[in-house]
Amino acid sequence: MVPAELPFESYRAALRRRGKMAHTRISKYLPPDVNPSQAAIAYGCRALPKLNEELQSEDLLTRQKALMALCDLMHDPEHVYVAIHIGCLESLKALLKDTNDMVRIKTTEVLSIMATHNVGRDGFLEHDIIHALSYLLNDPQPTCRENMHLAFKHLAQLPAATPEGPSAPRGALTLNESWMFSRFCAVFERTTC
Repeated sequence: MVPAELPFESYRAALRRRGKMAHTRISKYLPPDVNPSQAAIAYGCRALPKLNEELQSEDLLTRQKALMALCDLMHDPEHVYVAIHIGCLESLKALLKDTNDMVRIKTTEVLSIMATHNVGRDGFLEHDIIHALSYLLNDPQPTCRENMHLAFKHLAQLPAATPEGPSAPRGALTLNESWMFSRFCAVFERTTC
């Protein structure tokens, strides 16, 4: 709001005298909402494909940052569906064999979050993730084993099968869908023996 009676330069001079002039100072600190341990996430439909590329990177820090970002995104079932569709489960399966402890820990954390969703459990069975996770039963990192156990726990705790029809509770498995639990048990028995 420049008063009409003052020209622009004299208005700036008046502001300077009052101490209300903006200064150009560059802070040496990051903005408070920037997390340097997390990968920058692309927008829209490009987010998960970009993270999948970063999961396959040779750079350790890039893989770790991608896993951190993936942990946040996998709480949404739609993101889990897209991640399975673009091949993130295969990338995560390969990362279970990584030599870095933090990569294995974050990978098992992502998988345990994915196992909380029905679409994630279906993906586990289709991509044989149970067999790959079973190799971590003797992992030296206790957090990795805990995350693996949590993933197995989520896989095993499927809703009870209910009769089909209008009286069936919403979201409950029908008798035709309860095969997943029996298949999980069979795969787990085969991999642990």
